[in-house]
Amino acid sequence: MDALDARLLLLLTDVPRLGVLECARRLGVARGTVQARLDRLTARGVLDGFPPRLDLGAMGYGLTAFAVLEIAQGRRGPVIEALAGIEQVCEVHATTGQGDLFVRMVARDHDDLQRVIDDVVSVPDVLRTSTSLALSTPIPPRVRPLLERIAHG
Repeated sequence: MDALDARLLLLLTDVPRLGVLECARRLGVARGTVQARLDRLTARGVLDGFPPRLDLGAMGYGLTAFAVLEIAQGRRGPVIEALAGIEQVCEVHATTGQGDLFVRMVARDHDDLQRVIDDVVSVPDVLRTSTSLALSTPIPPRVRPLLERIAHG
């Protein structure tokens, strides 16, 4: 990935619905260059779509919680599959350290969160959990600083 790739991705981060021709105009390169770069970034798995950024709080899911799960050895696949079936589980990361999986989940209110936690702990082979409630998100998920570093050397 070079500076032009990073500048292209920054542009699409800021304006996800921008067309190839407008990207080329703003970057000062040929349309074919932009298209070839997008194709290459997609093929390499760097770029995998243009989903809209959604505010889960505005959608009614104002609570975010994180759970560290300890699971039975060798059962990561089935546990992850079961967690994927819980709609309010937004992310799952396999981790090192005290727990085996780090889970981000959302809920409408405290009663809803209790139901989601109950669903998580009822997954077979989940041995122990520790859940924390997020009070705020001062730094949301981001990639901009990484792209800017590449774009500007």
